[in-house]
Amino acid sequence: MVHNLKLIGTSIKHSADYLTYTIKFRDIFMIHSMTAFARIEVKGDWGNAVWEIRSVNQRFLETYFRMPEQFRGLEPVLRERFRKKLNRGKVECNLRFNANPAAKSDLSINTKLAEQLIESAHWISNKAGTGTLNPVDIMRWPGVMEAEEADMDIISAELLKGFDQALKDFIAARASEGTNMAELIQQRLDAISVQATTVKGHMPEIIHWQRDRIIEKFNDAGIDPESTRLEQELVLLAQKMDVDEEIDRLFSHVKETQKILKKGGPQGRRLDFMMQEFNREANTLGSKSINTDITAAAVELKVLIEQMREQIQNIE
Repeated sequence: MVHNLKLIGTSIKHSADYLTYTIKFRDIFMIHSMTAFARIEVKGDWGNAVWEIRSVNQRFLETYFRMPEQFRGLEPVLRERFRKKLNRGKVECNLRFNANPAAKSDLSINTKLAEQLIESAHWISNKAGTGTLNPVDIMRWPGVMEAEEADMDIISAELLKGFDQALKDFIAARASEGTNMAELIQQRLDAISVQATTVKGHMPEIIHWQRDRIIEKFNDAGIDPESTRLEQELVLLAQKMDVDEEIDRLFSHVKETQKILKKGGPQGRRLDFMMQEFNREANTLGSKSINTDITAAAVELKVLIEQMREQIQNIE
């Protein structure tokens, strides 16, 4: 597969689309945020228009449009383009359109209608015997003076081109924000590894301390430290304090989460699931806590996991 990718890359380098390919290929392996904003202005002889795209986190992909009535026909096209590029998020797309009055076409006269109006006006004047014909009144008659409408197909094509650029900037903004989120999550993962390592390093000392406490209590109670009772208590203590499984799972979850971040793409749901797994181990570790150091580590783990979860809520 690596060899095939190299061949593809080599051939594309010799084409005009290499830069576009590189950007798309890179974005596949990036974590994207669901929160972003982009704005693009489109200008032409017909006037100017402004596209604005903004989004917030949402469980699924939802798109909303606000645009002039004459461009409502573009909605299905825009919705499909969003669907191909995005996976999750509540997306609002606004279009503001300002026509250029100076770009209106020259007026044309409906000569046939004008001749009919003039003939009718003369006939009425002759019959009435009074009145004069005002040319301006003829021109004001509906349908006499006409202006060609702007070519909406041309305008729509230019607007769609502007939308594509806005969508490209919008996705780039989501990728940039996603990169920042991935860095913050990685920092928390490193901190979780530190806490897990600290707990694992303290366990032999804690077990020895607890064993001495039990022996001391047995001596105070006049019970032979070599008795079967002591062995039973030590076995129960070992079972209660055994956090090796939780620590190993924490390390495993850290590696899996890092793997997901490196893989990139729409990974929000998978990362959210990993936070549930982290929480499960942190809760179990806290329930087995018999030392203030372990308790503090469990609390710190919960804080770090919650900080990651807040970031992940905005990941696509």
